Amino acid sequence: MSDLNSSTEQTAAELIADDEEVSQKPSSLWKDAFRRLLRDKLAVAGLIVLTIIIFACAFAPLLTRYDPNEVVLSERFAKPFSKGHLLGTDHLGRDLFTRILYGGRVSVPVGVFAVMIAMVIGVIIGLLSGYYRGMVDTISVFGINILMAFPYVLLAIAIIAALGPGLRNAMIAVSIVGVPFYARIVRGTVLSLRERGFILAERALGASDLRIIFRHILPNTISPVIVGATLDVGWMIVMAAGLSYLGLGAQPPAAEWGVMLSDGQKYIRSASYLSLLPGAAIFLVVLSLNFLGDGLRDALDPNLKD
Repeated sequence: MSDLNSSTEQTAAELIADDEEVSQKPSSLWKDAFRRLLRDKLAVAGLIVLTIIIFACAFAPLLTRYDPNEVVLSERFAKPFSKGHLLGTDHLGRDLFTRILYGGRVSVPVGVFAVMIAMVIGVIIGLLSGYYRGMVDTISVFGINILMAFPYVLLAIAIIAALGPGLRNAMIAVSIVGVPFYARIVRGTVLSLRERGFILAERALGASDLRIIFRHILPNTISPVIVGATLDVGWMIVMAAGLSYLGLGAQPPAAEWGVMLSDGQKYIRSASYLSLLPGAAIFLVVLSLNFLGDGLRDALDPNLKD
């Protein structure tokens, strides 16, 4: 009997060693991924542009002397490159360069925090659903399918209608809309891992579910989640700006890109730059994130060979 137990433990240990041989080289894998990422010119360009925009927004008080909400009616509709106003002024004489920088300090963090909230909730649901299956999986999948049955924009609008307009509620709404995306990614990964040899061996050795989930399963879901989050931030920024444009997110006179688009639409014929400039800011950030996300996806693909 002792020989049988010894043999079982030895077999389990061998399975763990075999399967962990790949996972025990995280530094090497990340170095290879980073090297592949640096060879992707579009991804590097996206990272550079994104870094410049983030730093410019973060240090906005050092780059401009204007208050983003300061009204100067005598300087209304100043054209871009006017004296003292690099990107001109809006219908209230507010400096557009200043408002775009300060608007980035709102729009970009909203997208990032919305993704973080959606990612944490979605990863937890995906882990529990894929690992435990049964009733937990049935309830989780049912809830995910209900959320995905609604068009994303209409669902976000319905949530804000229940919570009330405002930037915080807009962030909550887009976070809830994004939860199914991460839950499905993680659940699919967990389902492919839960019957692998090293997981079965860990169970045979008496490892707890928490140890198996956080020590062996969660690390293997990081790559697709990181790629998904990078691409999702751009979508969240657009979504939050769209809600602000509709008057459901940030409220005037806040310097936020969606609010600026809404203000500028009234003067689209006479002063199109009022809408084009914040729209260009959204476009640059989202395009940079998409390039970076595509590069990360290729760099973290384990099937890629140098």
